[in-house]
Amino acid sequence: MAFEFVQGIHLHRTEENIDEIDALAQRLGGRVGIEGVIQDLNRRARRSFFAFGRAVHRAYRWDRSDCRSRRWWPQGITTTADASDTGDFGGRRLLVTTWYAKEHEGVKKGSRITILDLDTLRYRHVLLVVPTLGDDGTMTLAPLSVHAGGIVWAGPYLHIAATSRGFMTCRVDDILRVPDERGVPDRLKLDASEDKVASFGYRYVLPVRFSYKAFSAEGLEKMRYSFMSLDRSAQPPELVVGEYGRGEQTTRLARYPIDAESMHLVVADDGFSRPLMLEDGGVVQMQGVVVTGGTYYATASNGPIFPGNVYVGRPGRFRKHRWATPIGCEDLSYVAAADELWSVTEHPNRRWVYSMKRAWFDKRS
Repeated sequence: MAFEFVQGIHLHRTEENIDEIDALAQRLGGRVGIEGVIQDLNRRARRSFFAFGRAVHRAYRWDRSDCRSRRWWPQGITTTADASDTGDFGGRRLLVTTWYAKEHEGVKKGSRITILDLDTLRYRHVLLVVPTLGDDGTMTLAPLSVHAGGIVWAGPYLHIAATSRGFMTCRVDDILRVPDERGVPDRLKLDASEDKVASFGYRYVLPVRFSYKAFSAEGLEKMRYSFMSLDRSAQPPELVVGEYGRGEQTTRLARYPIDAESMHLVVADDGFSRPLMLEDGGVVQMQGVVVTGGTYYATASNGPIFPGNVYVGRPGRFRKHRWATPIGCEDLSYVAAADELWSVTEHPNRRWVYSMKRAWFDKRS
């Protein structure tokens, strides 16, 4: 298939961290993948009826400690509807969110994902890590320090937004379990320099496999990959990315084609991935966008006091639906089988995972 790419911005996929991940897996006794996590979910979300937002259909709350945490802040969201044509993973409907950490007790823990089973409402956190190997074989382990404002589960990959850096990619099969005999019980330490692994107390870790680094032409501002979603209504599927912007900042939206077989971004003849569309037609404080059937749905936050808005239409021609979401709305994901938009909110004691019926907006357009 021939593509007409937009010039000016592009992404470059790095080499895969195969040796580093293999070495960490060997130390921890092998990979367990996402299958291992969903058999060991240790927390419970609960149905909530207090997520104020005019378009909210159904909402859930994290457990008490996650709702109150001032270290960890929810951001991105994706589901098994993105991951596969069947919309499930081994018969289970899963939802994955990202969180980034603010510095607390003198430690900044980077970012993590949360895997939530929508049928049982059980969930578990998985720490995102970056392993490296020295020339002498010495291993170091660092947190993935990105804002993680968006996430897409595309086939075997989790793409995690990294703002001006582009985005980071993990493979769900690479999830590792830290067994008691190999772990260090120190919740303020991350290290793999000795024969054991300190993982901030997390039972499961997921290493970064590669990244898509962001570049721009001379004189053009680099794209900020603030959030992302997957448009499965496009053929081939497309990765939709956009910018959070305030004041004079740009609020651009871009769409990259995905190779349906490898689930990597399509590469142009020059070896770079370039967008099919780039428009500066978003909205201020845009937090997430999904596209289906050519129509865009965008969340926009109103700070820690007022509910958020949803904008529907096309770049530059959006219609505003005021107070459609709870306070602190973030990223968006679309579940076609249920015709629902899913999102998450970030502020302590006002944290929900919630769905909105897409038809609700169509009836008011």
